[in-house]
Amino acid sequence: MNELVKRSVYGFIFIVIVLFGTTYSQTSFFLLYFIFGCISIYEMWNILEKKTILPLIFVSLPFLLINSLIDNKSESEFDPSLVLYVLILTWTFDSFAYLIGSRYGKNKILPKISPKKSWEGFVGGYIFTLIISFILMNYKTIFFQEYIIIAFILPITATIGDLIASYYKRKSNIKDYGKIIPGHGGIVDRLDAILITIPVVAIINMIG
Repeated sequence: MNELVKRSVYGFIFIVIVLFGTTYSQTSFFLLYFIFGCISIYEMWNILEKKTILPLIFVSLPFLLINSLIDNKSESEFDPSLVLYVLILTWTFDSFAYLIGSRYGKNKILPKISPKKSWEGFVGGYIFTLIISFILMNYKTIFFQEYIIIAFILPITATIGDLIASYYKRKSNIKDYGKIIPGHGGIVDRLDAILITIPVVAIINMIG
């Protein structure tokens, strides 16, 4: 199978699984992110030559905090809207940063850690993230201050999460954290952009 086709097919399947698990029920939500958290801890532990606590906190904390972003008082009140908002904006930023960076990227952000990430891609992804956030907020009529703040900071936190995950990979001299998702690597490879975003959003949500 062509690499691009394989990446697209399995990427689509992964997104369907995430959306289904996130929205179907409170139980499916907890189960999905518990599994993601366990796999992420295993993947990080598996690549570390020196077993230290900080990388494990980096990959586990988001999955411990993500439950605070939903109303989980009862099944009838289950509302994952904020998590969906974060996921959609993250996928938007990642996709357009990649597309624009691949086409126009000349100025690299941290080439020794992540050779493909460019400032052009970052700016392009940032702009499209703000556009999609505006559309979502209009569609759902949710002009809450916290949603606006999240839209502006998410491209930054997504990039930081990605760079930290890339740093640990380069330090361990590996290409991917795992092979669970063909064409993408491991769960950490696929979710690295939310690993800093979720803790930051949890703080914003708590303050708001």
